[in-house]
Amino acid sequence: MRRAMILPLVLVIAGLAVSGCAKKTKHGALDPFAGTGSPYYTGVGDPPKGGGRYLVGEPYKVAGHRFRPREQPNYDVTGTASWYGEAFNHRMTSNGEWFNMNDLTAAHPTLPLPSYVKVTNLDNGRELIVRVNDRGPFVGPRIIDMSKRSAELLGYKEKGKTRVRVQYIGAAPLNDQGNHLAAMNRELQQGTPLMAMIAAANRDATTMVASAAPDAPVPAAQPELVLAAAQPVLQTAVPQAAGAIGGSYYIQVGTFGDAGNAEAVRASFANVWPIQVVVASASGSEVYRVRIGPIAGETDAMTALQDAVGHGHPDAHVMTIPAMQAAL
Repeated sequence: MRRAMILPLVLVIAGLAVSGCAKKTKHGALDPFAGTGSPYYTGVGDPPKGGGRYLVGEPYKVAGHRFRPREQPNYDVTGTASWYGEAFNHRMTSNGEWFNMNDLTAAHPTLPLPSYVKVTNLDNGRELIVRVNDRGPFVGPRIIDMSKRSAELLGYKEKGKTRVRVQYIGAAPLNDQGNHLAAMNRELQQGTPLMAMIAAANRDATTMVASAAPDAPVPAAQPELVLAAAQPVLQTAVPQAAGAIGGSYYIQVGTFGDAGNAEAVRASFANVWPIQVVVASASGSEVYRVRIGPIAGETDAMTALQDAVGHGHPDAHVMTIPAMQAAL
């Protein structure tokens, strides 16, 4: 059984141990694994990213198993990963953040929160950097509980669990809005050594994704709106050489007539790939093109294409810079 199926029972057992009432930690935050569990986010839409607090925590006991959170800078462990999703979506995590099953996050019983780990699926070789911001799993030999989206990207969601290698990288920033985690995964794709990854991501996360020229002609006086991973910016469409924007490949995920639909698709990939929404003119009306990129190598471009197709965009295709310029 996955954590999403068994943790409610764990919470009931824990509740009996504390007389059925949730308790506060010495910092005043609700402990999600005491009594009735953690609260749900009551706002509109998805909860905010980041926030919470740095936490190592005191030893604790769940379902007869004792856990001792601690700093573990050399953590490198092979074991079983499971995943959790709908049953805990929008609940508060152990360090006070909000769990979103579509973000690249994970739960670990003892690592500091929040922190980065590299997770490798040993069955298929896929790798991913995730933000550890919750406690769990508490079942048998399982060593990490991935969010639903993380399990999808690692290719084991349908199986429920898989064999993984988990490597600690370091502390994650408290208020990352997704840019820093996306930068971490770009560094992973580029082969940055684990020990240098955070320093490299600190530089990468501050760089706005450059705009690409639209597929359809746009009058020079008309600005092109690019919704980048950081925040919207207005730029004029100007053809650029491949080297000028840092990569030769883009994946055109899809073209949409509704800006909200395009933004939803962009957000679903924003933690993994550099991605943008380009507003262009076609047949006298605005269309919204969602593009992953820039991507420096063909191998990574094909991986991004497979990711796009695998998540419901069968018309996604690879575009090179010269091809995009030729479309003007």
